[in-house]
Amino acid sequence: MPSPVMQAMVLDRAGERLRHAELPIPSPAPHQLLIKVAACGVCRTDLHIADGELSRPKLPLILGHEIVGRVEAMGAEVEGFSIGDRVGVPWLGHTDGTCTYCHSGRENLCDHPLFTGYQIDGGYASHTVADSRYAFHLPETYSDVEAAPLLCAGLIGYRSLKLAGDGKRLGIYGFGAAAHIVAQVARHQGREVYAFTRSGDSAAQHFAKQLGAVWSGDSDESSPEKLDAAIIFAPVGALVPAALAALRKGGVVVCGGIHMSDIPAFPYDLLWEERVIRSVANLTREDAREFLTLAPQIPVKTTVVPMKLERANEALDRLRKGELTGAAALTP
Repeated sequence: MPSPVMQAMVLDRAGERLRHAELPIPSPAPHQLLIKVAACGVCRTDLHIADGELSRPKLPLILGHEIVGRVEAMGAEVEGFSIGDRVGVPWLGHTDGTCTYCHSGRENLCDHPLFTGYQIDGGYASHTVADSRYAFHLPETYSDVEAAPLLCAGLIGYRSLKLAGDGKRLGIYGFGAAAHIVAQVARHQGREVYAFTRSGDSAAQHFAKQLGAVWSGDSDESSPEKLDAAIIFAPVGALVPAALAALRKGGVVVCGGIHMSDIPAFPYDLLWEERVIRSVANLTREDAREFLTLAPQIPVKTTVVPMKLERANEALDRLRKGELTGAAALTP
């Protein structure tokens, strides 16, 4: 009798199109869940990996780290999950648990991490396995497709917002998947949101206004008000000095992406008066627990374009061209 197979979209090497493949369904190790994938979000990090801008993927690789599915089987040492449970699997897939960062509550900076859809096969497939200790129960108020963007766009956006501090006026540069979630959390917290998009992107600017932004415009425009903080999701280094110029004294610029083009030289005056630039790296499991509890209370509403798994290359192309409003999610 032939072994059961799964459908997957596989990256063989950076810069190439994903290929469709039938692969054996993996068996879960002692701490792992075997998950039947219902939806997997398409993230800009996937694009950076596929385009070769992140240099350490395992190859061949199944991309995808915004995974929603049901537990089909599990290893003997799994705790807290049952067959049939709906689970979410994010970017952080493993930490060593022994380094200084793990011992100080900063597992997002672990010295020896493994990431889903990068060093661990991800969710651009009909099935996947994941370490149960890095998987999460999901709020039932979201459909599978609606829940997918919460697992990276939501989590990284939430961590970025925490690092931005509690200032009232928040600028968001790049209004895609993460930004459309962060804007809703910020509005819930009583902040004013100022949305900066690529030049001429009237659709994104209108979308930002629909989500409660008090102002939206091109990223090369001056902010109508001095900002307390700015979060940059667009992978464009030139936005860093632009955001600094928009800050009031003591403000912070948070770079929320995993990759960014080079930051151009800028005068020290933009940074002076205790302005701060900082990056966001990955997430912690505590971030996930906090955000997945908060999201349905707001409630955060995700805007998602569902696409069939075999259209993964098209989804990445549309993300690369800035043609998506909100996020895309693949369904087997």
